[in-house]
Amino acid sequence: MKVTEHLKRSPDRPIVSFEVLPPLKGGTMDSIFETLNPLMEFKPPFVDVTYHREEFVYKQKESGYYEKTSIRKRPGTVGICTAIMHHYGVDAIPHLICGGFSVEDTENALIDLHFLGFDNVLALRGDARQFDKKFIPEPHGHAYAIDLIQQIVQMNNGIYLDDEIENGAHSDFCIGIAGYPEKHFEAPNMEQDIYWTKKKVEAGADYIVTQMFFDTQYYIDFVNKCRSEGIDIPIIPGIKPLTKRYQLSSIPRHFFVSMPDDLVKEVNANPDKSIVEIGQAWCIQQCKDLIEFGVPGLHFYTMGDSKIIYKICKAIF
Repeated sequence: MKVTEHLKRSPDRPIVSFEVLPPLKGGTMDSIFETLNPLMEFKPPFVDVTYHREEFVYKQKESGYYEKTSIRKRPGTVGICTAIMHHYGVDAIPHLICGGFSVEDTENALIDLHFLGFDNVLALRGDARQFDKKFIPEPHGHAYAIDLIQQIVQMNNGIYLDDEIENGAHSDFCIGIAGYPEKHFEAPNMEQDIYWTKKKVEAGADYIVTQMFFDTQYYIDFVNKCRSEGIDIPIIPGIKPLTKRYQLSSIPRHFFVSMPDDLVKEVNANPDKSIVEIGQAWCIQQCKDLIEFGVPGLHFYTMGDSKIIYKICKAIF
């Protein structure tokens, strides 16, 4: 079932959904099930599975030559999504990124997803590789998420790269995109960020899931600005609780997300108080405020640890 259909089935109560990371190279599905098992109590209609572009470095060998070596490779998102759907009977949403895919690779991935019965995809540009200063697309690949969206829409219309294909199968993917309450870090300002968000909606996006935020007002302002620009698709807030003290600096550095003054002051004023306790209480209040605002759902980034997410959901639902 499409995400938009799930949202329509729950007009008076926000849905809850979760996002999981594929295990690192050599890991098994057990880690995914351990994360999701307790969270199934809250009956999520869908679970997102991220995709990480493979990373490479060049290591010098004894001969003096350099060998291209993979340093980060996670198991296939599609396989994990399929396992989740069959294990729990919920929809699973694979993230589809531009980085590392040619347009032919993307079409083949979409053909597989359609064949396997997936109804949803989250279309993202993806991040730059670890040692690249900026995002570099794959040769003959997409440079922007809007290009990826357009290719998905083409396949929804039965149009393939091979223009000699007649009566091609029509997929029917519901397309999600990312939204940034504090703007994408590459956007010069919020106006330009929302301009391109609207362009992606006009290209065929059906719903938005936001980047994490810790100040609810950023989300409210983002929604209001989107609505004023005619963006009327559902905007689901992405939620992550603070769980470690170093995240006060690491989250802004890696995700370009600010920390509210009150949260930072509370952490600094209570050095002996558990950061998990502070983060949990902050997140619970944040979720209550979002529900009062009228969000269509709450999407939790589990980051492989469901314990605090479970406690937060237990306090809310």
